Amino acid sequence: MTQVATPRVTRRTVGALADGAFKVLLATACLTAAAPLGRLLGVPVWLLVVSGVAQLTCGGIEIGYTRSRSMRTYTRLMVGYDSGWVLTALVGLLMAWRGGTAGGEVWVGYQAVAPIVFAVLLVASKDEMCAK
Repeated sequence: MTQVATPRVTRRTVGALADGAFKVLLATACLTAAAPLGRLLGVPVWLLVVSGVAQLTCGGIEIGYTRSRSMRTYTRLMVGYDSGWVLTALVGLLMAWRGGTAGGEVWVGYQAVAPIVFAVLLVASKDEMCAK
């Protein structure tokens, strides 16, 4: 009888899938509520739309590559991405606290650029099968 090898689903795999799903949900929010979110964050609607498209693209790629990329690669990319996310959120909050108006643009701008970098690095990373 022939056995088919299936990849083992680990906590890291579930984490990578959840991270991709969160990006898709964030993208959906940005795209469906761009105008009210733009007013709330003080950000132009076009920036939220660009951010939503970037998040949607990255989330889809992230979910699609879970079986063919190393979870070590995923973990490194997620730590880098999330560290930048936290730093830009803190910078945005600090700017708002000090009376500035660009805090939302800093944070949403990060959301427009970082997911594309994440997706490019993930796609460019070595295939797990080739590394063996």
